[in-house]
Formats: sequence, C-alpha cells, structure tokens
Amino acid sequence: MLRVAILGAGGIAIKMAKTLRGMETAEAYAIAARDLGRAEAFAKEYGFTKAYGSYAEMLQDENVDLVYIAVPHTHHYMCAKMCLEAGKHVLCEKPFCVNVDQTKELLAMAEDKKLLLTEAIWTRYMPSRKIIDDLIAGGEIGEVTSLTANLGYELSEIPRIWDPKLAGGALMDVGIYLVHFARMVFGEKKAKITSEALFKNGVDMIDSIIMTFEDGQVATMQSNVYAVQNRNGSIFGTKGYIEITNINNPEVIKVFDENYQEVKSIVVPKQITGYEYEVEACARAIAAKEIECEEIPHAETICVMEIMDEIRNSWGYELPDLRG
Repeated sequence: MLRVAILGAGGIAIKMAKTLRGMETAEAYAIAARDLGRAEAFAKEYGFTKAYGSYAEMLQDENVDLVYIAVPHTHHYMCAKMCLEAGKHVLCEKPFCVNVDQTKELLAMAEDKKLLLTEAIWTRYMPSRKIIDDLIAGGEIGEVTSLTANLGYELSEIPRIWDPKLAGGALMDVGIYLVHFARMVFGEKKAKITSEALFKNGVDMIDSIIMTFEDGQVATMQSNVYAVQNRNGSIFGTKGYIEITNINNPEVIKVFDENYQEVKSIVVPKQITGYEYEVEACARAIAAKEIECEEIPHAETICVMEIMDEIRNSWGYELPDLRG
C-alpha cells in the first residue's frame, strides 16, 4: 500500500484526497498545511491518518512514501526541493515549475538522490492516451496531418489565476494541456511556435498557439481563463478524423471516415477522478526503483517547459522565480 502525503490543502488537494479515498492500492496517509487547524479539519473530512501544521514537520515522517505537491505554481520548486532534501518521492502538480531552469535543477537533484520526481499532468497517464495512440497507429484515419484543440473555463473567481505573482494566466493553467496534447499526438519532435495572447490584470487570459512540427504537421490551439469553451480536440488525417470530447479528461472518442460518417465511438473507462492513474504510475515506478514515470520522462517535462518559456518570452511575460 502506497502511503501518500499531500503538501497543501487547497482545492486541487481535495480532488486528490477524494481520489486516494477511492483507491485500493494507495492510502490517504498525511496532509500538511501552514495552519494545523486547517490540516486537522482536512484530515478529518477526507480520512487522513496524520495532519501536520508545517510542511517540514510532515517531511520528517518516515512513513510517507510519496508526496503530492498541491500548492500554487510559484511554490512548486521550493516545495519539491524540500521533499527531495528530505528523501521523499514526489508527484508535483502541473506546471512542474515556472521555468526550465528550475525544472532542470530539480530533476538533476532527483537523479542524484535516486528519488522519483514526476509531473502530475494527468492526461499523460490516462487510458484515453493509449486509446488515441492505438487509433492513430492502426491507421484508422490514415496519415495524420493536423489537429485543433481548445481548453477554457471562466475562472474569474479564482484569485491566483489573475495574480502574476502566483504565475497566473491561461498558459500555465490550461494552455499547458494543449502543448502536451499536441506532443502526445505528433510525438516528441521539434516544432516552430507562433502565439498571441490577450492580457488583463497583468496575466494572459486568452492564448492562441500554433505549433508547426518539423515534418509539416500542424497544431492550432486556444486556451482561455475568461470564458467557457467546449474543450474539444480534433485530429485530422488523410482518411478521416478523430473527435475527442474534453481533451482535459477525455469522455468520448469518435472516429469519422472520409465521408464524414461516424464509424466508431469509444467511451473511456470509468474512473474515480482521473488522478488515480498518476498515483498508480508513481507506485509502479517506486517499486521498480525508477526516478521517472514512463508516461512522462524527465526529458519530456524539460522540453514542454522550454516550449512554455519560449511562448511566454515572446509575449514579454516574466514570472517570479522564487529560489531563495
């Protein structure tokens, strides 16, 4: 049984807590917040064994097998470093860090200490990824030429989304899924990137991104934290196309032929929340004494962060680098 501790008791921690509560292979063992009362209330509500009023205190607990980092983006680096220094395996919420320099530093530390460190980009771990990969590899739509995708939510009530000091904006919260989606479809190849962003309150609220891969395949995408979008993705080929309902957590995957007739519809497997797959991947990696998950190798985490940096730099959008 993998004993999991959550560092941070915010909204995303609640989703992981509900996930762990429904799993048979992992235990909701410990929760740490900056306030003991808040941690104790969280532990009581979601069935955690231990509650800690400081991150450092929790990391001294020898029973913790894996730490899930659920704090704002700007604190990922500092918290992941604390975990590694304490000898803990780490599952860090996306985006992994706020820039590639932080990313490389942490991954090098994990390699040196022989500890698992991986990014909780849940779409990389889901069964839907293999379903899509198999459809493409099987030639269901012929040669794949391009894709379109969008991902957007109306998030004006979430303060950190609109705070540059907390690495707010559409790219870091939802645009990152689009970059991963394109690379999951077209492979780990180089791409020329063009993008535009509409800013408000100092953060990007609507982004348009085009990735033109070295063999001529094209991904055209939009992310948004200012409006509700349908979250759909379409993959186009020479013999048909694939439509995915909700690229952020695929629900239905449909295949259409060259005559625009639906020839296949696949409902993805039932899940607890979708987070269970990344926890299961961590358990497998830890058992095998691996420092990365095969679903998202360290090299891919670095590459995606380089792309994110390139996009932000083209806008002149700098994020705080908290590395005390």
